[in-house]
Amino acid sequence: MGKLERGIVVGIAAAAVMMAFRQRRRKNRATSFSGKVALITGGSRGLGLELARRLANEGAKVAICARDLDELERAKADLEARGADVLILPIDVTDPGHAEEIARSVEELLGPIDILINNAGVIQVGPMDQMRHEDYEEAMRLHFWAPLYLTEAVVSGMRERRAGRIVNIASIGGKIGVPHLLPYCSSKFALVGFTEGLRAELAEDGIYVTCACPGLMRTGSHVHAKFKGQQEKEYTWFSIGNATPLLSISSGEAAEIILNACRHGDAEVIFPLSARIGTLANGLVPGLTQDVMAIVNRLLPGPEGGHLEAKAGAEVRPENLPSFLTGLSDEAIVPNNELPAT
Repeated sequence: MGKLERGIVVGIAAAAVMMAFRQRRRKNRATSFSGKVALITGGSRGLGLELARRLANEGAKVAICARDLDELERAKADLEARGADVLILPIDVTDPGHAEEIARSVEELLGPIDILINNAGVIQVGPMDQMRHEDYEEAMRLHFWAPLYLTEAVVSGMRERRAGRIVNIASIGGKIGVPHLLPYCSSKFALVGFTEGLRAELAEDGIYVTCACPGLMRTGSHVHAKFKGQQEKEYTWFSIGNATPLLSISSGEAAEIILNACRHGDAEVIFPLSARIGTLANGLVPGLTQDVMAIVNRLLPGPEGGHLEAKAGAEVRPENLPSFLTGLSDEAIVPNNELPAT
């Protein structure tokens, strides 16, 4: 056997040993959710509600917070029907003064917080020309500052117990810049960087931080997304993309993947396959990915004649948009408590 062949064999053997070691460590990190206290922001609907359902099914005590009390009450009824011990908190997580209040309420009524899932979010769709600084600030408040505030509020208790799980719901938009989603992507990139550094700092304290980067999900949230520019056209491409089977994933599947990563203390989880492929391609040939996105941008509605005022998807859905194109996402609206505001 020549030097090259021996080198290949040694390399393969080393890789196999490393993979086996990592899998063993992952198995050792696995935890049960039974009896644990979980706090989920944006837990009244969509992905947050799906995460709460699955945690409740495994015997966790669940606290969910959101701004809309009616949504929270409906979510509470849903979870209690599953036998869950539920606490609802109608509160704005972007207010720095509320983080300690949230943590204190959960600990007093349910117990020490074992799991924090920063899920609350907003998505503004439209060209850069129609976005204003306020749109970027809103996205940053929800996707970066709120997770920071809540992490600071719970981390001292987790450090004392030398145990805890924190999951930050980022996005494929925090890995690849997408046209017409600039506030969203900018804030999700910030959340990804925060999460990666946070994991490195907290690992020695027995706290495992997971960055979840989902791609398109069929949560029903397209009716709450905010649209600017040529609103009907923006809604059309966005809602169809969310409902495309090979590109998107159901909220139930997404929740299962995220909680499996949380259970094992994984550093990162990217899904579905289309998102993993996109992230890999962007890492290997970022210039090519950006060129592709530039082509995509040319296919999207231009800023001409667009609106500066944002409207919810439920307000701008074109009457002539065939329902079969968005059917899979539309089917998730009622089950996921994504009912449009009335």
